[in-house]
Amino acid sequence: MRHHFEALQKTRANHVPLSPLSFLRRAESLHGTRTAVIYGDIRRSWAETAARIRSVAAGLMGLGVAKGDTVSVLSPNVPELFELHFALPLTGAVMNTLNTRLEPETIAYILDHADSKLVIVDRELVPLLSKAFDLLGRTLPVVEIADPAAPGESLGGPTYEALADTAPMPILLPEDEWDAIALNYTSGTSGRPKGVVYHHRGAYLMALGAGTAWQVPPYPVYLSVVPMFHCNGWGHPWLVAMLGGTFVFTRIPAANRILEAIRTHGVTHFGAAPIVLQMLAEAEGNAAPFEPSIRVMTAGAPPPPSVLEKTRAMGFDVMQVYGLTETFGHISQCLWQEAWDDLSPAEQAELQAQQGIAFPMVEEVTVIDRASGQPVPRDGTTQGEIAIRGNTVMSGYYKDPEATAKAFEDGWFWSGDGAVVHENAYMQIRDRLKDVIISGGENISSVEVEAVLYRHPAVQAAAVVAKPHEKWGEVPCAFVELRDGAEVTAEDLIAFCRTRLAGFKAPKAVIFETLPKTSTGKIQKFQLRDRAKELE
Repeated sequence: MRHHFEALQKTRANHVPLSPLSFLRRAESLHGTRTAVIYGDIRRSWAETAARIRSVAAGLMGLGVAKGDTVSVLSPNVPELFELHFALPLTGAVMNTLNTRLEPETIAYILDHADSKLVIVDRELVPLLSKAFDLLGRTLPVVEIADPAAPGESLGGPTYEALADTAPMPILLPEDEWDAIALNYTSGTSGRPKGVVYHHRGAYLMALGAGTAWQVPPYPVYLSVVPMFHCNGWGHPWLVAMLGGTFVFTRIPAANRILEAIRTHGVTHFGAAPIVLQMLAEAEGNAAPFEPSIRVMTAGAPPPPSVLEKTRAMGFDVMQVYGLTETFGHISQCLWQEAWDDLSPAEQAELQAQQGIAFPMVEEVTVIDRASGQPVPRDGTTQGEIAIRGNTVMSGYYKDPEATAKAFEDGWFWSGDGAVVHENAYMQIRDRLKDVIISGGENISSVEVEAVLYRHPAVQAAAVVAKPHEKWGEVPCAFVELRDGAEVTAEDLIAFCRTRLAGFKAPKAVIFETLPKTSTGKIQKFQLRDRAKELE
């Protein structure tokens, strides 16, 4: 028997491609008079911002940018980069935000691998781009952002403001929500960075899901700290447009500028890596806590509980989230439970350091034992790999079908992160699987050892990796960056750890040095693993 439901079809009236461009249309229509952008002396409404975006898109099309073209952008967080999160998708092009702290070799590699047709560059970063062009052996057309706050060099390309003077085009949604919207490269903590393709559908759902999970009210005042080259600023540019909020820029994410902007502009929300939160806690000292509290999202590495304690005392309401470049950013959250209210600050911070449960827009996040293919029990000790399924998972790796197939084996996206699941269903990362230290048959979580080291008052940053050992196979080796003026011996730190950890988990060696970090503040453990192998 044929059901009458089957006769009903998708039409333009009831099926519209999902795209964050619809948030721009909404902001222009509903929030036109509200402030969209604050940067130095610049104040622009949503009406002005939307008009500029539509003009820049038309200007880019006038330069020959067409659907499916990759356009790379090398810029700090400034209003132009925010506008490009809408202007480039409006042209049908694919936005490739380049990490501004990469070395010229990697930028050259990405420009080549991404098949970039055009580079939009902030003039302060022209020297970096020029070196990349030299290594590439060719130049690409450029458009230059001329920021009066940071004059730089010119390659003679047209300016961004010239594009903004073009007659504006209308806001048109893509024909297919599966069209690529962005091409983001992994941070390259292991080998060559991979190109991760985002689609319009995922970008739309990420913004909706983030707003719901973070419980963001209308008209937030959002401080731009998360680099927009990092998962497109975790999707927050699109989220703020949806809610008619205000984007505040400081250009440089220095602690004094961030704290001044929070006080001056009434900032309500921002996102930042744990290393930035630590920097803010140190800069703030014993100042009175912010009132009302400021909502902060942190991700990038599991935050040491000691940092969460300090930021809570500052009046920061920090929610830890977890995600990857391949999942458009955050896909799980450590949602606060009322039962935690009566615990001590230290106990609360320990719980807040968990990676938590799936965001509302993610269909499934689970921890699977790869050997059995089954979810691990909720016992807080059995380790498996975090696997994800949902609409905010990448289309795939650009020009790499083998890596794509491997990442999507058995119908899951495999994160490469080892985790346990607690009784309350909250996940907690124990390690990148390649970072687990197996000593005498015992698994040691480097994250657990690092959390103890961060509690020592002399420690600024810490990373623990495996060091080969004749008897135990491998043992923990700590690389530690000390605070300015702090003095402590390796023996002191090892003793400090031994009083707080099982003896086999305490580091067997401590090396003092400035730690190598990616541009997003992640410590590059692969470099430290290589170093540890060479140690006697």
